[in-house]
Amino acid sequence: MPGAGTGPGTVDNGRVTRASLDKQPHEVAAMFDDVAARYDLTNDVLSLGQARLWRKEVDRAVAARPAERVLDLAAGTGTSSLPFARTGAYVVPCDFSVGMLREGKKRHPWLPFTAGDGTRLPFADGVFDAVTISFGLRNIQDTDAALAELYRVTKPGGRVVICEFSEPTWAPFRTVYTEYLMRALPPVARAVSSNPDAYVYLAESIRTWPNQPELAARMQGVGWTGVAWRNLTGGIVALHRGRKPAGG
Repeated sequence: MPGAGTGPGTVDNGRVTRASLDKQPHEVAAMFDDVAARYDLTNDVLSLGQARLWRKEVDRAVAARPAERVLDLAAGTGTSSLPFARTGAYVVPCDFSVGMLREGKKRHPWLPFTAGDGTRLPFADGVFDAVTISFGLRNIQDTDAALAELYRVTKPGGRVVICEFSEPTWAPFRTVYTEYLMRALPPVARAVSSNPDAYVYLAESIRTWPNQPELAARMQGVGWTGVAWRNLTGGIVALHRGRKPAGG
């Protein structure tokens, strides 16, 4: 593992200096600590307002009910957790960025923000009726371990919803989208983000992420059943769903 300031993907004075796709946990956590204050605003700008629509679709897919327990992994400042709480469900926003959690606690002090690594969640087996992660699975070092941990903490018969960037389905649009990620996104991020270099990392991580069928296969590989996905915004984002078998 490279030391601070000694190689690609390192952190220099708390800032990510270059995009790293090996996702060393301390580096990614530091990156999100640094962008926490303006993270939600930046997401709205960079997604051209689509981020709010995607959150609504996640809310519908999770379909949280009163008294259910919902884990919102990679919850950041808790914006994604609020719709679940409004249904009367008990939602636990969990993230490994302490900076994000601090910002979230300032905004929503009544939510039970919890620090946790997606590959070693601090929860007992089978305690959540639903687990969900939006735009965070891509940032966890071991994707399969994270999918397995989500499975472990879900009750038998419970459900998972994963919202993540994916592969646009129309080839000409896919080319335009890739150009936006690598050319337009960094200058826009410089205008609105406290750490634009972090968004270079995000753009590169999106380009290397598994497509829709590949992620579905990985979910099935750790035990999720009935796995299916729905494309949003032409496949820029995909909503994957699955169930833990009742006898699981």
